[in-house]
Amino acid sequence: MSEQRTFASLAWQGKGKVTRRERFLAEMDAVIPWARLLALIEPHYPQAGNGRQPLGLEKMLRIYFLQQWFNLSDPQAEDAIYDSESMRRFARVELGDDVVPDESTILRFRHLLEQHRLTATIFDAVRELLEERRLLVRAGTIVDATIIAAPSSTKNATATRDPGDEAGPQWAQLVFRHEAAYRGG
Repeated sequence: MSEQRTFASLAWQGKGKVTRRERFLAEMDAVIPWARLLALIEPHYPQAGNGRQPLGLEKMLRIYFLQQWFNLSDPQAEDAIYDSESMRRFARVELGDDVVPDESTILRFRHLLEQHRLTATIFDAVRELLEERRLLVRAGTIVDATIIAAPSSTKNATATRDPGDEAGPQWAQLVFRHEAAYRGG
């Protein structure tokens, strides 16, 4: 990622509010032992000169972590890099300058980790580090509130709607999904 930023990136930088996702990604960026993990994967990663130029190893590893933390499929991970400035910054991708890996590139990287049995080693190293630093990471979900109009229940003694409900539903139901939550120790 170069030092020159796009207008959108500069506008995002001055937005004022730091989201929970941004805080989570900043903390993970600070505590993950990137150099150690990259050294573990590097012997297995394709080198320049053997076909297409490979994308940066660190960029691919960061995208892999985003997939795990936010439960993203390969196509969803590609879309998230385009859609989310906080995820782009974490993955060190600048849209104007860098190539965003497509879903098949993300898939090949994931398969490379699986083929060489590196996923368990990576997550064991991260888990140990997080336990050392007394941080707890839990699989969960990000808050996404959706309002759904719903009529009142007919599950009462008379099996009828509440009186005065003829005009339609009076209440909205909030549905929450939690996709990534963490708690400091």
